[in-house]
Amino acid sequence: MYEGEVAAGERYRVGYALQPKKVETFIQPSLLHHAKQHAIDLVQIDPSTPLHQQVPFHCIIHKLHTQHWNKHLKEFSSQHPNTIIIDPPELINRLHNRVSMLDAVTHLQISLQNATVSVPLQVVVDQPESFHFDKIEELGLVFPMIAKPLAADGTSDSHQLCLVLNREGLNSFTVPTVLQEFVNHGGVVFKIYVAGQHVICVKRKSLNDITEEKLRTLKGALPFSQVSNMSVGDKDGCCGVFENAEMPPQSLVEELARGLREALGLNLFNVDLIRDGQDRGRYLVIDINYFPGYAKLPSYEPFITNFLLDLLRTKIA
Repeated sequence: MYEGEVAAGERYRVGYALQPKKVETFIQPSLLHHAKQHAIDLVQIDPSTPLHQQVPFHCIIHKLHTQHWNKHLKEFSSQHPNTIIIDPPELINRLHNRVSMLDAVTHLQISLQNATVSVPLQVVVDQPESFHFDKIEELGLVFPMIAKPLAADGTSDSHQLCLVLNREGLNSFTVPTVLQEFVNHGGVVFKIYVAGQHVICVKRKSLNDITEEKLRTLKGALPFSQVSNMSVGDKDGCCGVFENAEMPPQSLVEELARGLREALGLNLFNVDLIRDGQDRGRYLVIDINYFPGYAKLPSYEPFITNFLLDLLRTKIA
């Protein structure tokens, strides 16, 4: 029996290498119990100890970004080719850049049930002088726009997003920055969670729409936390709009998930999708995250366990 093979009645050993905060939120007792009931033992990996001293593993899932870990994992994979690695670090790295993460979407041809999927217009500003508004305007970007750090590596700095309301706001952040078209989308974002062939779409509250009236009175740049609080006086109305927001067609959700899974070569990710408030058939992918917060999903335990079983049984069969 080769390493990675499981005989009838034996169990699968899945190692996980995650930051402490991720372990706390993802590796819940309910997940450990559900996986154990389905012949999967989830085992914590110590990244400071050589992997070959912690074998055997039928599969490894991970979300560590250090060069040391990536090198360690690559060496282990070459020596233990029957251990499934979810996912290869070199493919995950594509999602650490807010431009390269959306490149895959631009090559997908998705048009289902009179709906299309694309990405917002965006430009990278990597030099202070390139903040010149005329150059940005030539690309078709208009105010308001969203400013996002180019790096999307999970650090606190990578989450410092803001809404740029006028030219004055262009001086409010450091480079490199991605300036992205802001599209009114009814204050609702659809989050598509992908785990291999398994897909779930849920809706979450997002930035409220920016009216022409608000745009005339607001200036500079506002952090997302402040933008979210701008309509506190209209909470009841916002809640009603959110509750009544129509979900995207399931066929579109599944086709987008399948297309991105193949284009990115990844198994564990989620997609942030919005619907253009002026064109209900126009959907935009605004972000893609690796190994997202699955524990926020209802019944995430069978969602993750079934994914692992599919993977392991297909590989080992």
